[in-house]
Amino acid sequence: MKAWEEFRWGQQTYVMGILNITADSFSGDGLLKTRDPVRSALERARRFVKAGAHILDVGGESTRPGASQVAEQEELERVIPVIEALAAARLDAVISVDTYKARVAEAALQAGAAWINDVWGLRADPGMAELAARSQAPLVLMHNRSQPADAELQERLGGRYVGSVYTDLIGEVKAELMQSVELARRAGVRDEKIVLDPGIGFGKTVEQNLELLNRLDEIRALGFPILLGPSRKSFIGYTLNLPYNQRVEGTAAAVAVGIARGADMIRVHDVRAMARVARMTDAITRRGAAGSTG
Repeated sequence: MKAWEEFRWGQQTYVMGILNITADSFSGDGLLKTRDPVRSALERARRFVKAGAHILDVGGESTRPGASQVAEQEELERVIPVIEALAAARLDAVISVDTYKARVAEAALQAGAAWINDVWGLRADPGMAELAARSQAPLVLMHNRSQPADAELQERLGGRYVGSVYTDLIGEVKAELMQSVELARRAGVRDEKIVLDPGIGFGKTVEQNLELLNRLDEIRALGFPILLGPSRKSFIGYTLNLPYNQRVEGTAAAVAVGIARGADMIRVHDVRAMARVARMTDAITRRGAAGSTG
């Protein structure tokens, strides 16, 4: 497993493979629908690592627009057995837990996870910042303005946000990300353990997502590594008029532009294809990256 200190931000793009331990993921890949979710997650993880994933992100609650909140105990029962199995398998990848609940994150770290991926940027659970500081776990802070009242659902294309209002999209996203950074700093989290995620698809309209992606370099200018998660999301579906299972090419375009604009990591469902896109984009945009096998 790669240690945090081994990541070389700016030299190559790292790939985070998504393991959704849910039944209602927008992307149709929820592993709770399988007969044995733990075994299915382990098999998928092995495929992901072989295809080029550096990080495995395990989540037990869907964050799609309109999804129901999962109780803490149920989330624990979903993700902890999977993380334990991944840790026991000693795969050549970092295990990350995708949760905004401090108790879930703490149990995940004890089970073998190394990173915390908080989609609410420390705003949902006041205990998360203290846990990150105490554990010294790398921490992903995502921008999120999701409001159920702003969401619109269509059967074919899924959920999107239509009522999200920004006076200055990039300025406000940057300011709110830095508010999350300050919460982390005040708890004792060191800057070098922080990654920022601009929150593509979270409380942003289709047009706002496209603008944010195209101006990602302005978020990167804050000085932190950037995680980008455009994979199969509805802004692609509504742009191309395609359902979730036909968004590989749209995701590839978003990943390539995102890397060119400064993304350091990509969070994706289609690991094999997107790892290749990342390697090719690195070869074009990053000096010395053409020979990377990551």
